[in-house]
Amino acid sequence: MIIRPLMFSTVLLSFSTVGFVFASEQSMPEASPGITQQGADAYAFKIGDVRVTALSDGTVPQDLHKILQGITTEKIDEQLTHAYQSNPVETSVSGFLLETGDSLVLVDTGAGNMFGPGFGGKLLDSLDAAGFKAEDVTDVLITHAHSDHIGGLNRDDQIVFDNATVHVGKPDVDFFLDRENAAKSGYEKLFFDQAIQVLTPYIDAGKIDVFDETTEILPGVTASLHPGHTPGSAFYTLESQGQTLTFGGDIIHAQAVQFHDPSVTIVYDVDSKMASKVRSKAFSGFANDRDLVALPHMPFPGVGHIREAQNGYDWVPVNYGNREVKETE
Repeated sequence: MIIRPLMFSTVLLSFSTVGFVFASEQSMPEASPGITQQGADAYAFKIGDVRVTALSDGTVPQDLHKILQGITTEKIDEQLTHAYQSNPVETSVSGFLLETGDSLVLVDTGAGNMFGPGFGGKLLDSLDAAGFKAEDVTDVLITHAHSDHIGGLNRDDQIVFDNATVHVGKPDVDFFLDRENAAKSGYEKLFFDQAIQVLTPYIDAGKIDVFDETTEILPGVTASLHPGHTPGSAFYTLESQGQTLTFGGDIIHAQAVQFHDPSVTIVYDVDSKMASKVRSKAFSGFANDRDLVALPHMPFPGVGHIREAQNGYDWVPVNYGNREVKETE
């Protein structure tokens, strides 16, 4: 395979912390419903003959006033009020499991212990609730190399998914595994340190598979690159029996704001202008084609459709079902 460099520009980030911006319980708005510990959570459905299970890694609070860009605090609050929310907003972190013939495929791994106790780190418990162990996973598909998507790959600096090949966009590996890119780009150094810590054991074990173009990486699963949020941000599209589901990674973080205005970006974007263009194009395409999508930061299980609205777009979550439907029905 000929490796062609993927060009991207970067923007200087200026914020005091990285990853999610946490707020103390005391600062949570009184108008919000009380948040309680849910523990492991899994929701299964079928795409063709493939069983897909959404796995909760938990939720974390995001201070949208600090992390959203291209919008005023007043406008953020206006959109949150319209959505019956207030700042900070509790945000899901999810992974997705695919049972495809002889393969057990995990899309993203959650944060692991990257955010500290009580913030994420529940994905393995959710995997267990779905009836599987880490050693059962044959392939891990990484949408991008941020800590809340790769953090679950390791525990105590040890490989968690011993029998799995990790698939990730080559531009993310090239970018985040070279600490010199932190200085060159102005992007927060901790992102590089975390990626190196998590991915290096898999590289040393020969368990990393990289791609730099649209390709069918597994039977029925196609990977495509959509750089902006990170240089190697990827979508994965599952197709089975004429049905499709696209795992869209971090094309959106704040649904109450970014569906209404896809131009609003977030401080975690490596290239905010490109990320905004990717989001707008993806929303338009998913809406026009009526595609089913899985998005890790939408409210769990994070699966639904994107629909054009009078102003921007709407999110239409999948209808909940809890019974075995026979093919003859």
